[in-house]
Amino acid sequence: MPHPLEGITVVSLEQAIAAPFCTRQLADLGARIIKIERPGSGDFARAYDTRVRGLSSHFVWTNRSKESLTLDVKHAAAAPVLAGLLERADVLVQNLAPGAAARLGLDFDSLSEKYPRLIVCDISGYGSDGPYRDKKAYDLLVQSESGFVSVTGTPDDGVKAGASVADIAAGMYAYTNILAALLERGKTGRGKRIDISMLESMVEWMGFPLYYAFDGAEPPPRAGAAHATIYPYGPFPTGDGKTVMLGLQNEREWVVFCEAVLGEPDLATHPDFASNSLRNQNRAALRARIVDSFSGLTATEVADRLEAARIANARVNTIADVWDHPQLAARQRWRQVDTPVGPVPALLPPGMTEARMDPIPSLGASTDAILAELGQTAAQIAALRSAGAV
Repeated sequence: MPHPLEGITVVSLEQAIAAPFCTRQLADLGARIIKIERPGSGDFARAYDTRVRGLSSHFVWTNRSKESLTLDVKHAAAAPVLAGLLERADVLVQNLAPGAAARLGLDFDSLSEKYPRLIVCDISGYGSDGPYRDKKAYDLLVQSESGFVSVTGTPDDGVKAGASVADIAAGMYAYTNILAALLERGKTGRGKRIDISMLESMVEWMGFPLYYAFDGAEPPPRAGAAHATIYPYGPFPTGDGKTVMLGLQNEREWVVFCEAVLGEPDLATHPDFASNSLRNQNRAALRARIVDSFSGLTATEVADRLEAARIANARVNTIADVWDHPQLAARQRWRQVDTPVGPVPALLPPGMTEARMDPIPSLGASTDAILAELGQTAAQIAALRSAGAV
């Protein structure tokens, strides 16, 4: 079966994570992604680390199924190449520095008259206007600006997420907005501009803390790996030195937990613990009771009791555990993707049973082929190389 975005061409002036993650997902659905990179160095995410047999972990994650075209977009000879690409493109994605695309004539206002069907997606830290427009924005900084760090961590210290959640959020909203714009273009025949802000993407994800602290109310406290407002909900040590993560959602589960897991049915109606608000107020005392009960059991024994009682629970997996997770293996979610240094495993995109999962490109791997497609002769391509334009 053809992939749903086959026939769609995306030109991307992308770097780091947000835009590459967006376009990789479009590639998963079959879109052709022409990734424009700086001659010589390319997307700077290529050099973040060397953890995947010499390749960058970030780059391997976000750049499969793409064509790499090296092009100095500021070079005079780049203009006709860009024009040739845009004539064929359905979507232009860019996350250059604020204002850079406009200075290059690659903003929607400059392009829409000549390419009326072109969808232009701009991804930035804070959006295309407002007092923060030109402020530098990295994942950690936007996590902080959005309030995420203020509600994440321990009572003593706010912490960032271990994954690049601000970049991921922006990439996801860019991806879904592009899909919607393609559907809209099918009705109107016209492209549109999409303005994605990392800050706005993260603030959307902050909906629960924002409304919990509505109208000046106290925000949810930082509670480490525990839930800020529901208890017991979080990590508890067991007698073999391991940790079990459990979560109670309602009063029925609390009664079952006391009876079937702790073996203390009277605890369910204890005046200090008879409702979630009381358990939350008295969590230190309740934690001590639970830890004492678990101290004579192994993590497996606790998990078995929780499963038998139908109480939600999980292992606190290491990264190595995730690579070998039995559920992912049973559902056959891993595939092999080629790279310049050989095949590596890659997770099948969520929700898909099949996806386009083509190789991760070396820098400039498709330059000659794309230029030839645009009508450049071998001599002209050689001249562009000699001039440093590609």
